[in-house]
Amino acid sequence: ERNAMQTIRVCVTGAAGQIAYSLLPHICSGRTFGPDKRIILHLLDIERAQMALGGVKMELEDCGFDLLAAVVVTMDPSVAFANVDVVIGLGAFPRGPGMERKDLLAKNVNIFKAQGRLLNEVASKNVKVVVVGNPANTNAWVLQQTAPNIPKNNFTALTRLDCNRAQSQVAMKMNVKPSAVEGVTIWGNHSSTQYPDVTFATVHTDSGKKPVPKAVDNAAWLHGDFISTVQQRGAAVINARKLSSAMSAAKAISDHMHDFVCGSAGKIVSMGVPSDGSYGIEAGLMYSFPVICHAGGTYQIVQNLPVDGFSRKMMDDTMKELKEERDVAAGFLNKDSDAIARSKL
Repeated sequence: ERNAMQTIRVCVTGAAGQIAYSLLPHICSGRTFGPDKRIILHLLDIERAQMALGGVKMELEDCGFDLLAAVVVTMDPSVAFANVDVVIGLGAFPRGPGMERKDLLAKNVNIFKAQGRLLNEVASKNVKVVVVGNPANTNAWVLQQTAPNIPKNNFTALTRLDCNRAQSQVAMKMNVKPSAVEGVTIWGNHSSTQYPDVTFATVHTDSGKKPVPKAVDNAAWLHGDFISTVQQRGAAVINARKLSSAMSAAKAISDHMHDFVCGSAGKIVSMGVPSDGSYGIEAGLMYSFPVICHAGGTYQIVQNLPVDGFSRKMMDDTMKELKEERDVAAGFLNKDSDAIARSKL
């Protein structure tokens, strides 16, 4: 029976970190890729994390996951990326105190440029990638630029955490379960400029399905505190825990990859994907859109959704930030970014 199952190789980078620790049970229990796929895990992290990674491998063995066929632990990206079907990019250079965003971009361009070139050489030619490490959208763009043999649409950035946050805020406001709220969308960057949009979202209430704006009936909240709460939620969690969101990030990554690989069953979900020019968003930018995913790893940006003046401005503001980030990253890609990063050390 095990032999009849499809086996997929899943690489997790930054695998000794706290997000991975929360994510691995989702992957190995079948929640992420379905109960019909065996998993070979490739766990990648830096040299000083190898001992901890060995401990994670022991715990995975102790969990006794039937779907887990093997675990590869490595600090060599060429081993980690060899023949993988899925890459979940948690590892990135963290932003330290007083660090400029530009310096952060220089560091990460280096990391993701090297990873992109390796993916291009050794991964499956149809590898599906989600980047979580920040700045996620631009890091995903760099990977895509440096891996020309892999289809451009296979590179995505995680905005599902923002989407889940927004959905839960509406559900709590309406006193319904989160799944009763559908069609909440995150536009743009996974940053504080993102636009959580409920214009075309619906909520299932006791009296039937209603548009969220009508059901909430509080435009001031929807245009004010709702948006700022979602935009600032990551910072709020860090302030409270002194650690970044891990449990909720892991759940969102699992949701994202499940829908990307298995399909979203006709539901609208949010993913950072390469723009095709829809909604006036510059083509090629890694921008979060409402999408519907189809089994097998394809998706379509949902078309013809209403965009009012408020939405237009929010969508353009986050596009502006993404263009600036992309242009800085492109500058580093075009120059010798190794020299730039060395000068910052």
